Amino acid sequence: MRKKEARILIVDDDEDILFSARVWLKKFFTEVFTLSSPNKIIPTIHESEIDVILLDMNFRRGFEDGKEGLYWLSEIQEIDPNIPVILMTAYGEVELAVNALKKGATDFILKPWNNEKLYASVHLAVDISRKNKKLTRWENLQESNSPYELESKSPKMIEVMSTLKKVAQTDANVLLLGENGTGKLVMAEYLFRHSKRKNEPFVHIDLGSLSDNLFEAELFGYAKGAFTDAKTDKAGKIENADGGTVFLDEIGNLSLHLQQKILTLIQTKKLSRIGETKERFPDVRFIFATNADLKKLVSEGKFREDLYFRINTVEVHLPPLRERKEDLESLVAFFIKKYEKKYGKNNITLQNLEQISQYAFPGNIRELEHAIEREIILSESDFITLKLENTVNEGAITSLNIEEMEEKLINNALKKYHGNISAAADALGLSRAALYRRMEKFGL
Repeated sequence: MRKKEARILIVDDDEDILFSARVWLKKFFTEVFTLSSPNKIIPTIHESEIDVILLDMNFRRGFEDGKEGLYWLSEIQEIDPNIPVILMTAYGEVELAVNALKKGATDFILKPWNNEKLYASVHLAVDISRKNKKLTRWENLQESNSPYELESKSPKMIEVMSTLKKVAQTDANVLLLGENGTGKLVMAEYLFRHSKRKNEPFVHIDLGSLSDNLFEAELFGYAKGAFTDAKTDKAGKIENADGGTVFLDEIGNLSLHLQQKILTLIQTKKLSRIGETKERFPDVRFIFATNADLKKLVSEGKFREDLYFRINTVEVHLPPLRERKEDLESLVAFFIKKYEKKYGKNNITLQNLEQISQYAFPGNIRELEHAIEREIILSESDFITLKLENTVNEGAITSLNIEEMEEKLINNALKKYHGNISAAADALGLSRAALYRRMEKFGL
């Protein structure tokens, strides 16, 4: 029988108990640790990803009140409430064990135990542990960054939404293309929320913000001791998304070396943590996005053609805001409502909607949102006017060339914030690393 991948910790002051429990459980689970003193429980939890703990209720000779077991149960729950704790107790301590169940223990095992019962209890606890951890990842990762979800009036967006609805229920790889600020993250989350994986994690990874050195550690994880700062084993973001969806943003910014690693992951559906040879098989659905022209990069030898064909099973182009002005009014209404709530204001009205409808919005929906938020913060009345001319070269839009507009946006942001990279990146909706790359691209 194939062993179940899990880390079991057994804590008891009786060496015979530790030996017999370890030998039996080692037949079914990949790693089984033992401790003869409960004082080492917390350091062990910090050093290793423990899935289940078997804990004796009494450690001091002559004391059988179970208070030590209850104390360490409480300590474990304080450190990591996701770890199921199975108490080991003698026949005369059943009432204590039942009390412990009320305080959060998962189960109790009577000494001497029945091996089949021990296995069944630990097996169930491992499943509970995985569900607990998955739920925690879900709660931490699932906070939606979606600024909006609207029924579009734009023919181009209606076509996009129609395509997304068709592919949402599948596991097909989807490539989202579009300028910065067109809502690629929103569409990725839309695909996720309408998929069969909607009750599992959604993990957004901004590849543009990762250096080559951090890439493998962040995506694939690492084993304890794999490098100087690897104090404990750590699962990567891909592994943490098991059962769910991974959104790899800014895929066009990867070096050829890292493109190969992504290609291998997609092809083989397996990975290994840094410093490990053991292969892991996370079950994830991939969505990709970029504002780059991948076909051009392929022709220039800067993007692997085999990777391009792997990631674009379905390719979706998101139109810029200037090509979907039919949605401008509803977007404005949504963002006003959002920031009224955030800043405790009411009945805000935009006075110059007709005027801004003539604006090209080089920063797209993100630019509109930031402009509305700024004016709501600064406004002393119920009426706001968007001063979009401050955003791009005093409003003098002489070209609709995307690269030219991007360079102007970056130039103006750097001037406005006096070269403060963090402030400029935040205003542009970019990470610092992404802004640095664009500055290098334009020689700024």
